[in-house]
Amino acid sequence: MGADRTYAYGAAAGLLGDLLLGDPRRGHPVAVFGRTAAAVESALWHDHRGWGALHTAVCAGGAVALGALATRAVRRSPAASVALTAAATWAVVGGTSLAREARTIGRALESGDVAAARARLPHLCGRDPQALDADGIARAVVESVAENTSDAVVGALVWGAVGGVPGLLGFRAVNTLDAMVGHKSPRFRRYGWASARLDDLAGWPGARLTAVLATLAGPDPRGAARAWRADARRHPSPNAGPVEASFAGALGVRLGGTLSYGGRVEHRPVLNGDAGRAVRVTDVDRAVRLSRRVGLLALGVTVAGRLLLKGRGK
Repeated sequence: MGADRTYAYGAAAGLLGDLLLGDPRRGHPVAVFGRTAAAVESALWHDHRGWGALHTAVCAGGAVALGALATRAVRRSPAASVALTAAATWAVVGGTSLAREARTIGRALESGDVAAARARLPHLCGRDPQALDADGIARAVVESVAENTSDAVVGALVWGAVGGVPGLLGFRAVNTLDAMVGHKSPRFRRYGWASARLDDLAGWPGARLTAVLATLAGPDPRGAARAWRADARRHPSPNAGPVEASFAGALGVRLGGTLSYGGRVEHRPVLNGDAGRAVRVTDVDRAVRLSRRVGLLALGVTVAGRLLLKGRGK
């Protein structure tokens, strides 16, 4: 069996596993990687970009090497190769957990239990929830669903199509490192620089594919395309900008504006401000449904792309 069909069968099985099972409650491979990366950080940390780059190379390079060794170990068995790809896809894709957390918060908001929604929001994103009202929490959820559709689903599938199991594990490692050390806190402003920049590079193709698919699959393709074209570059993140702008246009809502992380207030540009309305609680479920459609389409696109490139190479 060729590598193209191994990816196709394995990625489909892994995504199905995520849809049916979600993430394990304990012992998740990403959590194990996170603990390992934290141990490496405690040994290497200096307030210097070079030490941070070494941390990134050790952790991300280790994940890629592990994927390569595992792929080599099963290369003679088509069934084992598909199973390995499926397991890796299931481990790195987080679409079901994303939808579950978003809908849990949405249900709390629908029932009027804003306190429960505030308590649950940190499970989904790093916003400070205490100053947010129901609509503010809903906006944070929609923005997180949009961004994590790219980070937790589409980006992983893109790199799986490009690099197989090493690509899957490497992308998730880079994305996890960025979440751990890539922010601009005093401790990680310099140390996390390499992780943040590498995450920008690794996330670039998945973010653009997510924006394209959200535009095509959303209820307002013209609005999504218009918001992406007009507002994406105004976002401080080169990858979150296209994704959040396309979701905002597709759903007909306004995203962005003032937010707070760890007590630090940011004033971000409003996305789809001219054509969109304020986010409402009912938009949480609409965003989740759009995210699901985008994830399934991304599987089809990445499988087709790998098969097409393999066919041209013959």
